[in-house]
Amino acid sequence: MILRKININNALSIAIFISLIFGNSASGSPETEPKLKVGIVQRFGNENTDIINLQSTSGDTLTLKFLAGNMEPQTVQAKSVKVEMVMQQLPKPIVEERLVLSNHATFETAEDAANQWKAKGIEVEITQPERWQVWAKRNVYPSPLVRRLLLQNIQSQGHKNVRLETQVLPQVKRISFAIDGFRYTRGWLEISAGKNLIQVSQGADNKNVRLYGGSLRLQANAYGTYTLVNQVPIETYLRGVVPHEIGPGAPYSAVEAQTILARTYALRNLRRFVADNYEICADTHCQVYKGLTGTVARADQAIAATNGMVLTYNNELVDALYAATSGGVTSPFSDTWNGVDRPYLKAVVDSPNPIWNLSQKSLADEENFREFINLKEGFNESGRDLFRWRRENTLEQITADLQRYLTRTQNPLASFTKIVRMQVVERSPSGRILTLKVQTDKGVVELHKNEVRSAFTPPISTLFYLDPIYDEAKTLKGYAFVGGGMGHGVGLSQYGSYNLAQIGWSGAQILNFYYPGTEIKPLDNSIVFWREPEPAVKAQPSILDRLFKK
Repeated sequence: MILRKININNALSIAIFISLIFGNSASGSPETEPKLKVGIVQRFGNENTDIINLQSTSGDTLTLKFLAGNMEPQTVQAKSVKVEMVMQQLPKPIVEERLVLSNHATFETAEDAANQWKAKGIEVEITQPERWQVWAKRNVYPSPLVRRLLLQNIQSQGHKNVRLETQVLPQVKRISFAIDGFRYTRGWLEISAGKNLIQVSQGADNKNVRLYGGSLRLQANAYGTYTLVNQVPIETYLRGVVPHEIGPGAPYSAVEAQTILARTYALRNLRRFVADNYEICADTHCQVYKGLTGTVARADQAIAATNGMVLTYNNELVDALYAATSGGVTSPFSDTWNGVDRPYLKAVVDSPNPIWNLSQKSLADEENFREFINLKEGFNESGRDLFRWRRENTLEQITADLQRYLTRTQNPLASFTKIVRMQVVERSPSGRILTLKVQTDKGVVELHKNEVRSAFTPPISTLFYLDPIYDEAKTLKGYAFVGGGMGHGVGLSQYGSYNLAQIGWSGAQILNFYYPGTEIKPLDNSIVFWREPEPAVKAQPSILDRLFKK
């Protein structure tokens, strides 16, 4: 049994994990180590010219497994194989349809929306065709009639942005590869190697080869394309995450802190890609993972030293969020995403010294915020390029950015042509923008939380203020975005951890600073991986039941 087979519903407990994987032992040896399913190429086939090159290491051979024409498993061996995409004609066209309930920039906000839809009695699934989306669950609403009844019911309750996406497919995409002069066209492909090492690259030029441990599977996803999934032991996975997230030259204590966070993050987030039958991705929507390419001895040392150690709060894995820089103050979960706040994710002034008292001078106050953001010395990130920044942009460019964002999110004001004024109208106590209003010639656009960063090119965080730029005639020509930090600013600041490590703090002290009230623990049979939050309102009966009772 492997970790992916565990049901991660209301309370995902490691007790199940231990009993299924470790038996009565939790030694973490290579034979019993839990495995993750990591999507390393998420949408293979977006272009019909897509190519994946697979190659064994010196002295080894790839084993490829797939279904033969008689639907029996077939195995062939090769030193290397080039996998391409082909269109396969169907005996008769099929209709592919999905009911899209909502659209989001991040998984965290999509999950909160999914919980709200579930409270209305709708079964849902979270997907990521491009942006994150919440769909009505396909196997619960399987027929066109049921989907249309559901759509009509939802729209009658005022949800006008819910939409049905329908396409008729005369062809479908299939993976194709040739071995010993014979070409195979199949719906999935499993790849393993005797040494558990496989070289992977994309494109006809076969450049940027990466080495992966474990095994691979190329499998269909929910969007008509394919995902290359790496099934890999978690401690091996960390070798491909830690040096790329914290940096190869990070001081050792910072690396230890990052290692514990990366392990915790992976195990808590196994639910992200249930709709596509894998668990976690390999880019910044999860954690950057590059396989065994670019491993670093210091990171390997930290992985070994912290084997099996995770960060917990009340015996549950923490939401192990972290960012490159905080800009001088970390922020609570709800400053960036919708959903329930985590008690250990707080506004913390990112300094080892008491240089600002948030309880006396809240950064929700615009004057206080401007004073704070113009401070440059005494912080953990002082001197870093991204700690403080000023980005100016013309009104024309800001207009184009916002038009593009509103079009992508299907906002009815996307056709505006002129920005009259931009104003921050609400900040959190940590200084993050909660609401920014843009007065246009067609009406007011309200942007909330992380939408602000998605809508405009200049700001690299929501920790900024706006300075209007006028010409000599006092005509508005643009805005300066003046701010600090990069990313969401929740949890550990990676560059902040550098400074704390350099002044002698241990990995445990660093984690306690950024996640107050938490505890580092070895995995045992009492730790909960993830617990679904209690709904704010009592869940309604299933909409299907209500529809057919009518």
